[in-house]
Amino acid sequence: MKRRILAILLASFALLVAGCGKPPDNSKLNWPVEDFTFTNQEGQNFGLADLKGKVWIADFVFTNCVTVCLPMTSNLAILQQKFREAGVDAEIVSFSVDPDRDTPEVLKAYGQNYEADFTNWHFLTGYTQEEIKKFSEGTFRSTVQNDPDSDQVIHGTAFYLVNPSGVIVSRYEGAYDTPFEQIIKDAKAILAKEKSGK
Repeated sequence: MKRRILAILLASFALLVAGCGKPPDNSKLNWPVEDFTFTNQEGQNFGLADLKGKVWIADFVFTNCVTVCLPMTSNLAILQQKFREAGVDAEIVSFSVDPDRDTPEVLKAYGQNYEADFTNWHFLTGYTQEEIKKFSEGTFRSTVQNDPDSDQVIHGTAFYLVNPSGVIVSRYEGAYDTPFEQIIKDAKAILAKEKSGK
């Protein structure tokens, strides 16, 4: 078991190192989020319709993760606080890639461990693994697959910025060297553009 965890850690580190120092390419982004209605940490339906007219950040994690999800969720907690301090009205949506284990109750406890404010941070489940795989790969162009040698799930580490029309406009590194100030700047620019009606 220790060897498996070490192998996962080394593989994740290699992927992260490969992408270090190079910001994600946003030039090819500009596609709509597929309509969805899933289940949040309160056991209630939550979907794209609830995010209409709002700026939001999306990511993919799971509570049993032993590698990248820990820094990703920590960084989202920091980002949520920075949004609040900057007066940015933005939502955060974390999709579980391990829905069989990540029940609403488990996700709520997970969020509480990071002092998540559930008023605008939504942890989602309520679908099959195949459904979230198709959703992640189809909408966010990000892979989701089970690791054949462990109980872990391989997934991307990006944070995605979605505009009020439900279109993905930017992505950022979510696990390490997350560009908080750039995310806030980009979110503010979208909100200003919406307010001006341009």
